[in-house]
Amino acid sequence: MNEPITTRHGGPDGVVTPWEETRRVLETAELFWLSTVRADGRPHVTPLVAVWHDEAIHFTATDTAQKTVNLRENAHVILTTGCNQREGLTVVVEGDAVQITDQDVLERLASVWATKWDGSWPYQVRNGYFYLYDEDEQRVLTDSNLVFSVKPTKVFAFAIGLSQTRHQF
Repeated sequence: MNEPITTRHGGPDGVVTPWEETRRVLETAELFWLSTVRADGRPHVTPLVAVWHDEAIHFTATDTAQKTVNLRENAHVILTTGCNQREGLTVVVEGDAVQITDQDVLERLASVWATKWDGSWPYQVRNGYFYLYDEDEQRVLTDSNLVFSVKPTKVFAFAIGLSQTRHQF
């Protein structure tokens, strides 16, 4: 991914949050809030775990989840993570969600998921889907999960009370 064009917004004393710092928040975030739009135009927001890998955010959803239903009609999404305190950095990512079905890409992503949360998400890949798998019991724990990828078009970094930075791709 090319380095973004970075601009500062906000008050005259604001500082630019470097892309490296913004990217670090995306890499280490344990929870994201996904915003999608229902067919009737109403918003839908849900928390989810996701990983930053290969300059994109990746998340999973069942085939019948409201977020998946919404994405079939409108791929535009916003993913938000950050801090609800005065200190810290809140990051907002805009982009389009694209379903990933390539076996090699899914295998790499399953490895990333497994290492990020110390094995809490032991996905196996089968036929273009993720499945949670219990090694001890040797059984699949969940129905299939679709995997989506969002390459950012814009990323906003908010250091509450200090600065607002936009990274444009």
